[in-house]
Amino acid sequence: MSIQWNGVMPAVTTKFTSDDKLDFNMFEVNMKAQLDAGVSGIILGGTLGEASTLLEEEKRELVKHTVSLTDGKVPVIMNIAEQTTKGAILAANKAEQDGAKGLMMLPPMRYKASDHETVAYYSDVARNTSLPIMVYNNPVDYKIEVTLDMFEELLKFDNIQAVKESTRDISNVTRMINRFGDRLKILSGVDTLALESLLMGSDGWVSGLVCAFPAETVAIYKLAKAGRIDEALKIYRWFLPLLELDINSLLVQNIKLAEVATGIGTENVRAPRLPLHGTERERVLAIIEEGLRTRPTLPNLSAN
Repeated sequence: MSIQWNGVMPAVTTKFTSDDKLDFNMFEVNMKAQLDAGVSGIILGGTLGEASTLLEEEKRELVKHTVSLTDGKVPVIMNIAEQTTKGAILAANKAEQDGAKGLMMLPPMRYKASDHETVAYYSDVARNTSLPIMVYNNPVDYKIEVTLDMFEELLKFDNIQAVKESTRDISNVTRMINRFGDRLKILSGVDTLALESLLMGSDGWVSGLVCAFPAETVAIYKLAKAGRIDEALKIYRWFLPLLELDINSLLVQNIKLAEVATGIGTENVRAPRLPLHGTERERVLAIIEEGLRTRPTLPNLSAN
């Protein structure tokens, strides 16, 4: 299965039981909601997936189970967030063996690599996997920016194909299109800039709040791409207070609480994370409850 690198690709949460095991029953409920809404890929093992807390065997089990659940309907993409080049290559190879069809890949973790080191890191992984790669470019959170000059070198590899663009600089979309055209597919990685990014020419949206609101997220994407901007804006303006729950250090807990409210998740997180409590929990619940109270009726997406 080739990856088109467009549409809405949820960075899904990992579901846990109350006794801290993988909860594949609730995961299946969420996957059905995502697929029914029309997402174009499933991304595992990101920040929302609590990958840093998952055991190696759990990651592999998660990939295999998701491949089985999706049954070829959409590609399964595994995030690579490793401290060493050797570890990244090994993780990429395991993901491929387990049935993943693509990789989302962060720069080296914990070590602030230079531009040269970062290019070498991505290049070495690209040489050692046949899977297509989406570079996760998030200098705000991970302190390393993959610049346009660095992409110029990386795009010599046919399997480096896309970027999850999370610089927060919306004009970077235009810079990338001007420089690389269709050679580099661009997916917005910031929920609160997603519509703006799509209107500037991004191919897709790697979303967080889609985990709780898949139909609304896909509707915004489809309406924007169909030129039905006013309809997309109406939903997006309703959605923004919820989308802001994603640009927060407690994004995992926030989004899992939203999944509970929409009936497609649980609050269970893995320690040291803990569910929200106190005034912060009440604040987030109020945002979610207002979103549910004012939830829009979605337009006919097949209408001309």
